[in-house]
Amino acid sequence: MKQPISICWLRRDLRLEDNAALYHALKGSYPVLLLFIFDKKILEKLQNKTDARVTFIYKTLKKLQEKLSKNHSSIIVKYGTPENVWGEILHQYQIKAVYTNHDYEPYATKRDDNLAEFLRSEEIDFYSFKDQVIFEKNEVVKADGKPYTVFTPYFRVWHKMLNDFYVKPYPSERYLQNLLPTKELPFPMLNEMGFTISDLEFPTLDFERKLDSYEKKRDYPAADATTHVGLHLRFGTVSIRTAAKKAIAHKAEKWLAELAWRDFYMMILWHFPHIPNKAFKPAYDNIRWRNNEKEFEAWCEGNTGYPLVDAGMRQLNESGFMHNRVRMVVASFLCKHLLIDWRWGEAYFAEKLLDYEQASNVGGWQWACGSGNDAAPYFRVFNPELQLKKFDPKMEYVFRWAPAYKLTLAPPQIVEHTFARDRVLKEYKKALT
Repeated sequence: MKQPISICWLRRDLRLEDNAALYHALKGSYPVLLLFIFDKKILEKLQNKTDARVTFIYKTLKKLQEKLSKNHSSIIVKYGTPENVWGEILHQYQIKAVYTNHDYEPYATKRDDNLAEFLRSEEIDFYSFKDQVIFEKNEVVKADGKPYTVFTPYFRVWHKMLNDFYVKPYPSERYLQNLLPTKELPFPMLNEMGFTISDLEFPTLDFERKLDSYEKKRDYPAADATTHVGLHLRFGTVSIRTAAKKAIAHKAEKWLAELAWRDFYMMILWHFPHIPNKAFKPAYDNIRWRNNEKEFEAWCEGNTGYPLVDAGMRQLNESGFMHNRVRMVVASFLCKHLLIDWRWGEAYFAEKLLDYEQASNVGGWQWACGSGNDAAPYFRVFNPELQLKKFDPKMEYVFRWAPAYKLTLAPPQIVEHTFARDRVLKEYKKALT
């Protein structure tokens, strides 16, 4: 007879320490086996078969496997659709309970609802926990119970509610003796999934050293003063509680606010799951985008003739990262200077950014376009030349990523700023009145 066990399904929480679902699973009634699924439905959408994020997950799982081996256990790693994989696993093991952490993206919430229903029909308990945010769903709401759609009042309440309880780590590592003893289970090879190893460098987790100077230097891309922790928060190789605790310890209020923005956008996506495809403010779906494909290509390749825009796009294409200030400038340029649909830019970022998170990316793009909640007003059009003078006056960042500007081999400007500003204001006005 098979031994009854619990499964802890890892997704965006690839760590053994301070993991809510793993902690609760290990404190439960049965020995615990970990599971990770390389979801075919997600991977098949990735055009680039050396996508560095797949390599990052793969390498992280290998490290987890080493830690688990030391505890005489292992992790099941499968490639397939969640439905098929769960069918296989239920056949192989006598599962009594499944533990996982919440995911707020529309695809994930639907997937988890379907799984919960299926497991119930098999008389298996399904437990899900808050883990990747400090506050979620309806925890920070207005007095009438409705969600905040403007960040500043949301942050005021978020900050007031924040205390030691919400950043206290789950001591999951203390209970690893409750893992199911098993020999090392086989991993699917990356090439079996149609991918090859990427040689892109991944940011390390030494973000704490940047917190003291973050507020002062964060807007200057040449300073490289941002933490690059987004990738680790995205895949849960660091817990949000650890990040918030370090921010509090360093009195890094601006950086703490960035963590709150992340919570805010996840809460917004959960309440308004239509926003990846539709404007938060419906009137903005009336805008007649020019959607010139040649101009979009020039933007993607960093050939717009605007130094800061081109440096940002080239940084993204080469490294899978773009400085936060520059993200705002390039997004505004696409929507407002070129009148290209924000969804095109959002999809391009989704393909390229190592730290891509749907909630923050959609939120950021709709903010830049003017269509989002708490967005910049439509008549605010970033001037990329003024942004350059202000934030990269010596052009150090530009010369690093777009060296053609150093040699005066820059492409001609794709559009003149004053002309583009007048054009977008007319078009927006027409759509919004």
